[in-house]
Amino acid sequence: MARLYPIEKIRNIGIVAHIDAGKTTVSERILFYTGVSHKIGEVHTGDTVMDWMEQERERGITITAAATTAFWVPTYRGNDKNFSHRINLIDTPGHIDFTVEVKRSLRVLDGAVVVFDGVSGVEPQTETNWHYADEYHVPRLCFINKMDRMGASFWGSFEAIRERLTPNAYPIQLPIGLESEHRGIVDLMRMKAYAFEGEHGENIKEIPIPDTMKEEVEKWRHQLVEKIVEGDDALMASYLEGKEIGLEDLRRTLRKMVIGYKIVPVLCGSALKNKGVQFVLDAVVDYLPSPLDLPPVKGTDEKGGELTRTADDAEPFTALAFKIAADPFVGSLTFFRNYAGVLKRGSYVFNSTKGVQERIGRVVRLHANQREEVEEVYAGEIAAIVGLKGTTTGDTLCDTEKLIVLEKITFPEPVIGIRIEPKTKADQEKMGTALRRLAEEDPTFRVAGDPETGETIISGMGELHLEIIVDRMKREFGVEASVGRPQVAYKETITGSAEAEGKYIKQSGGRGQYGHVRLKVKSLERGTGFVFVDAIKGGVIPREFIPAVEKGVKEALDRGVLAHYPMIDVEVELYDGSFHEVDSSEAAFKIAGSMAFQEAVKRANPVILEPVMKLQVIVPPDFLGEVTGNVNSKRGKIENLGDRVNIKVIDAKVPLSEMFGYATELRSMTQGRGSFTMEFDHYEPTPQNVAQLIIEGKKK
Repeated sequence: MARLYPIEKIRNIGIVAHIDAGKTTVSERILFYTGVSHKIGEVHTGDTVMDWMEQERERGITITAAATTAFWVPTYRGNDKNFSHRINLIDTPGHIDFTVEVKRSLRVLDGAVVVFDGVSGVEPQTETNWHYADEYHVPRLCFINKMDRMGASFWGSFEAIRERLTPNAYPIQLPIGLESEHRGIVDLMRMKAYAFEGEHGENIKEIPIPDTMKEEVEKWRHQLVEKIVEGDDALMASYLEGKEIGLEDLRRTLRKMVIGYKIVPVLCGSALKNKGVQFVLDAVVDYLPSPLDLPPVKGTDEKGGELTRTADDAEPFTALAFKIAADPFVGSLTFFRNYAGVLKRGSYVFNSTKGVQERIGRVVRLHANQREEVEEVYAGEIAAIVGLKGTTTGDTLCDTEKLIVLEKITFPEPVIGIRIEPKTKADQEKMGTALRRLAEEDPTFRVAGDPETGETIISGMGELHLEIIVDRMKREFGVEASVGRPQVAYKETITGSAEAEGKYIKQSGGRGQYGHVRLKVKSLERGTGFVFVDAIKGGVIPREFIPAVEKGVKEALDRGVLAHYPMIDVEVELYDGSFHEVDSSEAAFKIAGSMAFQEAVKRANPVILEPVMKLQVIVPPDFLGEVTGNVNSKRGKIENLGDRVNIKVIDAKVPLSEMFGYATELRSMTQGRGSFTMEFDHYEPTPQNVAQLIIEGKKK
């Protein structure tokens, strides 16, 4: 079977935004205009294609990133099928608790459309996602949505994008009218105006540029062309000579500038009123990269040397698994991005991250929650494999002969946990399976047993995250469970440095046990993790026992000395010790390592760390005083007070432990008119009095 779509006509894009900016509505319009769905799904009536999980439809939010394939011929090409492009689209969630979905999607996408609410402008989650896109160098377009809403401001949102996200934002469209007057756009590339008519805005009608806008249109067209020609010396020369630059030249150079992240084009419209989405699709095809436009993907071979793979069917197969989903009909689906080579059904591939071979049974291409079976997947495409055994998120799949390991995706650590217990004996057996399956799908969700109480603790990114997990257990796996109160995921660390020795000597008839080590510990910068340094000279401890010491230290890290919370950001140096020819063993050195570590930590000023959250509260001005007072009473630090149309915006950092039940508190303080978003920011030491309470609470 040959390739139906040449690789340069493929676009792998994501739709990214803050919760409620209209992301899913934009995706639904894209599916409608590209002919994937014949009816427009609406979030408010619960019949969207992309939000297909029951929980998503009930809550009107996106939880999992849905993938779909659509086809598009740019509007200015008429219906010429020679210009048809395949768009693999991923609609990502906007709620901060599901940030992992955005992060892993951006890792495998070539471009993104960032959607903004025309009333609220740049919101906290948009900033977080924007930084993820920067991290993975993803070229993007901005779409300022909801131009028809009360209080919509194109320029307000545009200035916020320039100020808070990138100075390289340039409008390539301007809105004609705002709020209820919004009826179309002016295209600054073509210098034409368009109105959207018909029930679904499908009739795009060219109209004269309104007289009241001519001056503004000229000004921004001039700025845009001036910026574009910077990307091409020949065009720059013509421009300086005062020649008119042709549309095709402008398009070609703007594409190069977008891919090089020198320009971020800004478009506008109203997805709900079906205005402007067709032009977003045109811009995706015209300006976002195909897999060929990107640098080769980098990886390492077995020895750690650097390798690259280009997007070419002739290269050895190389792919990254970026998401595992439990599908009610076919079992487990592994979504993957194919970077190079061809994957054939029935072949064998190697999971180089885990070192296991996998057989490829069925391969499917997805249209949200429906599938189409395919025989082959070519370079640059996104698809899913049914029923892989040992592959998890972030694993590399490659040719069995030509091994490569791609860079893994790093995920944030969970900050909140709850105790969970099954209601009946039957639930107990099912609960283990359900939790294991859900943890395979979601790398920010963890399951652990509490060794002291024997209870199961599940941890995640926030209260909503865990609520959805418990809800999915009930619906998808039929498990009824009782949950405890949310608990903060505290950590421990040290603030100084110290040395200690650990001796484990046991003499009882027959062979004894002997392990003796000396360690130094010192604190590391936040976020470094654990570092083990082997500084043994002259064989005072034989080589084979050193990994055992490290293992003993690692096990001791799981239970800190103050309140048994995991320890982070510590360097341990093993610098001395002794051994016994007969009695020394790995087990003895493991215990000695653990003893020495605990002793050294006690001497190195241990502290408890708590997660601090980035909080943004949006309230009417009348309630500002009460709400800021309340934030201060929660040990919060207010960093900024801002204004938006008729409302106040409070930005603060607050410890997570103070924020449980905040939604109810805020509702009662503001007569239900306040709203807030919260995301993890960093860990910092707890004040002495709070630490004392935590330690005492743990002892109880």
